[in-house]
Amino acid sequence: MTDLTELERDILARIEAATDEAALESVRLFALGKKGVVSERLKSLGGMSPDERKTMGPQINGLRDAVQGAIAARKVTLEEAALAQRLSAERVDVTLPVRESAEQRGRIHPLSQVFDELVAIFADMGFSIADGPDVETDYYNFTALNFPEGHPAREMHDTFFLREDAQGLRKVLRTHTSPVQIRTMEAVKPPIRMIIPGRTYRHDSDQTHTPMFHQVEGLVIDEGATMANLKWVLEEFCKAFFEIDDVKMRFRPSFFPFTEPSAEVDIQCDRSGGEIRFGQGTDWLEILGCGMVHPNVLRNCGLDPDVYQGFAWGMGIDRIAMLKYGIPDLRDMFEADKRWIEHYGFRPLDLPTLAGGLSS
Repeated sequence: MTDLTELERDILARIEAATDEAALESVRLFALGKKGVVSERLKSLGGMSPDERKTMGPQINGLRDAVQGAIAARKVTLEEAALAQRLSAERVDVTLPVRESAEQRGRIHPLSQVFDELVAIFADMGFSIADGPDVETDYYNFTALNFPEGHPAREMHDTFFLREDAQGLRKVLRTHTSPVQIRTMEAVKPPIRMIIPGRTYRHDSDQTHTPMFHQVEGLVIDEGATMANLKWVLEEFCKAFFEIDDVKMRFRPSFFPFTEPSAEVDIQCDRSGGEIRFGQGTDWLEILGCGMVHPNVLRNCGLDPDVYQGFAWGMGIDRIAMLKYGIPDLRDMFEADKRWIEHYGFRPLDLPTLAGGLSS
């Protein structure tokens, strides 16, 4: 009995001294393994007399049970200690601000936002989207649009001319997106209903002008297109874009070589209070130019002006973005200032839709 008592005391001390599960497993093998000290005692029962087995059996089995219980309890204690240490090492300070994801940090440039708004509005009216090259020939940029060589109206465009090619012709950076109208009318049979958003270039730079800027032009060619249709399209666009229920517009006679008659369009606004509000007040603000497509332009595209007629309009995307979103200086749009884009930019997943709102 004394021998078993000392053995139990020794094994329990080893169990208590185990500092991790690996050390505890070593103690288990020492005591309860196939050749462990307790297992050897259990094997010795077969060589004892019945009386000795009757006396020693309960004692050795009791020793085994005590060791198994102590090992199980120590294992639970070690597991709890390991978990507490892991939780302490991997602790997260919930008082720290959470780092924003790329989708949350990123911003859509106001010009890209307005591009999407224009497409959403005019696509709802049934317009398609057209595009063309930034580098144009003199013919498509001027001549086909009723700008004869030497015509004074060419001086209205501060054009970037490129070097002469092998044929002695000088191409230009397009001064408007109108060349796409010519290319479309040459390639597509009426009826035509399209808008042309894109980059344009003029040698000019100040608070409201940049050498590279953006325009959107619209073109409708059909047998029965009228100024009344033009007025309706522009009114519906302004209502949707500026998100107002009622808009008052006035058409002032003007001159453009490619339209006849031509008009400048003003929209009613209120400039009091340091900001512009549309649909109210007594002020007027010019936003675009428009008119009926000149018969000479139709002829240059192979269309009979006695059969077809149409209307066109054009406006600066940068300008209407400034008006809608209160941007004071056009040049800031191209400065790549992170603070500016964080202030005026839009979240990437806030896509403009007519159903969900354009700027919500």
